[in-house]
Amino acid sequence: MSAVPITVAVVHHSGYGHTARQAAAVAEGVGSVPGVRADQRDVSVLDDELWAALAAAEAIVFGSPTYMGSTSAVFQRFAEASAPVWAARGWQDKLAAGFTTSAGVNGNKDNALLSMTVFAAQHGMTWVPLGLAPGWIYSSGGSPEDLNRLGGFVGAMAQSPSDLGPEQAPGASDLRTARHLGERVARAALRQALGREAESALAVTA
Repeated sequence: MSAVPITVAVVHHSGYGHTARQAAAVAEGVGSVPGVRADQRDVSVLDDELWAALAAAEAIVFGSPTYMGSTSAVFQRFAEASAPVWAARGWQDKLAAGFTTSAGVNGNKDNALLSMTVFAAQHGMTWVPLGLAPGWIYSSGGSPEDLNRLGGFVGAMAQSPSDLGPEQAPGASDLRTARHLGERVARAALRQALGREAESALAVTA
């Protein structure tokens, strides 16, 4: 395995700072896996450095607040600006995942996450779901401190009350859920990179 760490890019837009806290938790989870590093990027800045970082990443985790039942306009601008990458198949076979937050417990967060999966599919990426059973009110014995307390499957969901700033929300369980997603993607990226190296080695000896 190369001594150079595998990179997982965590790219997001945050309107008020809540999604940025979620992104930091995802990045923390990525960095907890030896041999993998997180590269956090704000997609409100569309420059050559951003596109170069995404080209170099083994996986890209997308993040956006859920506004009016979908991703933010800033995130959508980033998605549409990726058209030249799409045309060149630049992200083909990279791993992808997603996270979102809204003020409501529901807030149609699933719609925002599903739009990210379609975006990733159009780029030929492989989606990594959250991989957790639902917590909290899924069963009578659940707790609001459970991982995946909001019961998502496609990606990591968080809830940030509209009258609390990012220093207070999202809550600890939602941030731990985001951290889990980052770690899960990092482990998948490591397996993919190792598998690709093994495949190359077999091709050389064949």
